[in-house]
Amino acid sequence: MRKTGWFAVGALIGLAVGILIGILIAPESGAKTRRRLALEAQRAAEVARNVADRAEQVAGGLGGRVEHYLGRDEEVAWRKVREIREGVQRYTRAQTAN
Repeated sequence: MRKTGWFAVGALIGLAVGILIGILIAPESGAKTRRRLALEAQRAAEVARNVADRAEQVAGGLGGRVEHYLGRDEEVAWRKVREIREGVQRYTRAQTAN
């Protein structure tokens, strides 16, 4: 087994021992601890929802800006294509007139 594998095994064992010791010497009863953990999990979920909502808003705003700028660039590109086409037509007419 590689050193990183042994490290991972040691970390997992340390984590399990730490949790076990924490439960055994916890100052509150199991019911209170479970309630506190449930409340903390609810708070964490709420924070995660808020972060996700905000990220979605920011992404929507950025997406709108990108579409705006890409649309503007596309419009400019089509205008240039029309100008080139018109220039080619003028040149062709001038050549056929001579």
